[in-house]
Amino acid sequence: MKGKGLTSDRKINSVVEKVQIEGKERKDFHYYCCSAKITQMDYKVPAQTKIGHVHLKVADIERSLGFYRDILGFELTQYYGSSAVFLSAGGYHHHIGLNTWHSKNAGPAPVDAAGLYHLAILYPTRKDLADVLMRLIQAKYPLTGASDHGVSQALYMNDPDRNGVELYWDRPREEWPFDAEGKLQMVTEALDLEDLLKELHS
Repeated sequence: MKGKGLTSDRKINSVVEKVQIEGKERKDFHYYCCSAKITQMDYKVPAQTKIGHVHLKVADIERSLGFYRDILGFELTQYYGSSAVFLSAGGYHHHIGLNTWHSKNAGPAPVDAAGLYHLAILYPTRKDLADVLMRLIQAKYPLTGASDHGVSQALYMNDPDRNGVELYWDRPREEWPFDAEGKLQMVTEALDLEDLLKELHS
């Protein structure tokens, strides 16, 4: 988020300056974060950790709402002034943030530059994925791809600012493809859209 509640760089640095590593006061932020003296290789993020939300720079808030709210069906939870908005599924505070703080009326980011490749939205059932496919078809919204990855089935498109968007359903974990050594073997094969749409009549 952006606003008065944001902790300033000065405050962050003043706290970091007080941190000690093995009894030595750290000299710079890079040393604190990246020093080989920190035994970070054995650390694993907690299994319940999730990516909570994505916040996108967009050129036009209302145009983006036409996609994320009106087609995909995310609920608008809050306008944050006139230049940002938050949306969610199921009453969460926000899964998607959209803002024009640095991007109002701007063009899309270059394809051949570093940055976001795509955001991915996970649907709870295959029928839910079929539902959103039908909404896209009815809205005449173009797809850029549709793939079966072995672990999941996915639809691909660009949002109005040409940010890549993946809509997908995960197969049950026991159906995921593993080799003889137990290593995951994801693939990219064509997704049968007509078969997916049969979910709507099952």
